[in-house]
Amino acid sequence: MPRPMKIAIVDDEQDMRQSISQWLALSGYDTETFASAEDALGKLGPDYPGIVITDIKMPGMDGMQFLKKMMGSDSALPVIMITGHGDVPMAVEAMRLGAFDFLEKPFNPDKMTELAKKASNARRLTLDNRALRRELSDGSQLMKKLIGASPVMERLREDILDLGQADGHVLIEGETGTGKTLVAHALHAVGSRAGKKFVLLPCAALEEEELSRRLFGPVRADDPFLPAIEEGRGGTLVLEDVEALSDTLQARLLSVINEQGTPAETRIVAICNLQEQDKTCEDALRPDLYYRLAALKITVPPLRQRGEDILTLFTRLSEQFSEEYGCDAPAVTAQEAAQLLQAPWPGNVRQLINLAERAVLQSRRGSGTIASLLMSDHDEMQPVMTTEGKPLKEYVEAFERMLIDNTMRRHKGSIASVMEELCLPRRTLNEKMAKYALQRSDYLAG
Repeated sequence: MPRPMKIAIVDDEQDMRQSISQWLALSGYDTETFASAEDALGKLGPDYPGIVITDIKMPGMDGMQFLKKMMGSDSALPVIMITGHGDVPMAVEAMRLGAFDFLEKPFNPDKMTELAKKASNARRLTLDNRALRRELSDGSQLMKKLIGASPVMERLREDILDLGQADGHVLIEGETGTGKTLVAHALHAVGSRAGKKFVLLPCAALEEEELSRRLFGPVRADDPFLPAIEEGRGGTLVLEDVEALSDTLQARLLSVINEQGTPAETRIVAICNLQEQDKTCEDALRPDLYYRLAALKITVPPLRQRGEDILTLFTRLSEQFSEEYGCDAPAVTAQEAAQLLQAPWPGNVRQLINLAERAVLQSRRGSGTIASLLMSDHDEMQPVMTTEGKPLKEYVEAFERMLIDNTMRRHKGSIASVMEELCLPRRTLNEKMAKYALQRSDYLAG
């Protein structure tokens, strides 16, 4: 569950501050009060995790001056103004300056709570979007999201770092659900264009006329965007489902690429979802465009080729969902670990995310198994072997490694606690940790 939003209450009248605070606290909000605008200014920064309710009429700095200061610091901070009788014109002016809304005294507490809820929801969305933008501009954080120790994932991370430093156009191929858009974000974030614009255009989601206008223009006077080619100038333009471009739009795109020369003003990262045996991205694009886009190419591996990464990902995802839903992560048996490793995963990582969430919800209810969820995804699921089918010994070792890793993380590196839970003597645990390259220092609480 998301943490409750804070509400800063600014009013020079103590009784008013306390009554508003008590009412909102009963509604589940985390309130803090300030006797003056000057006091509040010292505590409310640009990313304040909440909203502000302030009186207009105050000695010293009044509510209008305070509002201007707040809007200068963070124009997206919701500020609700409290006005006395006859101050409505002033409240309207406050709305023009950026206030979220206003309440006229005497006000209905329920109306105040409803307004606080709307403002808090708006603030949460703003802060989530900011956090996402920061995350997507942080190359190190994005690379951490590409979890896995399998050779194919090691190679993928190396390719991203190498191609990120290059300046040519890139073609990203891979099956649906493998994380191609995340790879595009990472390419941008680790390269020289990291601080520049990153524009994402879903080609398959738009009709041809709208796609042409969104990609090349012309835009209308009331459009809140520039043509994507212009918007991404100096940065990166990602074309999702590039194979959806018609022959006409492919020709226009090729013309733009040729006009931009080298290095390109707008770097294009094309994402292609065609991985069928009878049709590839090369088949879907005109040859001259394909070879311009595929000068640099990354193929994102399917989940079934990533071996033990499947268990690592499932563990991390189920822990995240269990924290979100406020329950324990489901225990995985050796048989279920083998089934996770053997599953065909046609939906790749996206399918694994869905399965982990369902497993947590199922565990919270105290019913069902991971095997039953896999069966519902694959109605006729047999013990399907992965591409290179592995012997039982490798499945058992993968499960054993996952079990020790999970237990070490849960006990924050406490060897004694891990020995007790797994019923292992110290020497055996040390030997297995050495075998699986698990370091106690990686689990110690920071």
